[in-house]
Amino acid sequence: MAAAGAGEVQQLQGRLAALEERVFGAPGGPAEARKIADGLVKVQVALGNIASKRERVKILYKKIEDVIKYLDPQYIDRMAVPDVMKLQFILAEEQSILAQAELLEQVDNLKPYLDSAHMKAAPDHISRLQRLSQIHIQQQDQCEAVTGNIRLLLEDYNRMTLLLSKQFVQWDEMLTQLEAAKQVKPVPE
Repeated sequence: MAAAGAGEVQQLQGRLAALEERVFGAPGGPAEARKIADGLVKVQVALGNIASKRERVKILYKKIEDVIKYLDPQYIDRMAVPDVMKLQFILAEEQSILAQAELLEQVDNLKPYLDSAHMKAAPDHISRLQRLSQIHIQQQDQCEAVTGNIRLLLEDYNRMTLLLSKQFVQWDEMLTQLEAAKQVKPVPE
C-alpha cells in the first residue's frame, strides 16, 4: 500500500514539474522563475490568515462539510422520499416481488437441467440442427407449392361443377319441354 502511495506521489510530482516547465520555461532557466507549489503554499497561508481574522469566513469553512452533504444526490432522495414512503412503495409492490421470487426459485430449481450433460453437448449438435432447419424450410416451401396447386385444382373443380350444373339444368328444361309437348299432342279425328 505504501509503495502504491509513493508511486502516486512521484507521479504527481512529475506532473507538477511538467506544468511548471510549461508555465515558467525549462528548469535551470531564469533565477526569477518560482515554483508553482511555493506559490500555492503562499496562497494557502494568505487564505488561512484571512480566515482566522474574519468570523464569517470561519463559519463558512465549518459549513463546507454541510454544503458537500447537501450537494450529494442521495441527500435529496433521502429528504424528498421519507422512509415511510419507501416502505409503502415496497408494500405496494409486494405481490410483484413475491412473484419474481417464485420465478427465481423455479429457475434455481431448474438449474441442474441447464448444467446437465445434454445441455453441455448442445453445441455439438448445431450442425445437425442447421441441416434439419434447412430441410424444414425446404419442406415448408414444397408444402406451400402443393397448397397452391391444390387451390388451383379446387378452383377448376368448382368451375367444372358449376358448368355441369348449368348444363344439367338446361337439359332438364329441354326434357321437361319435350315431355310437355308429347303429352299435348292433338287427338286425330
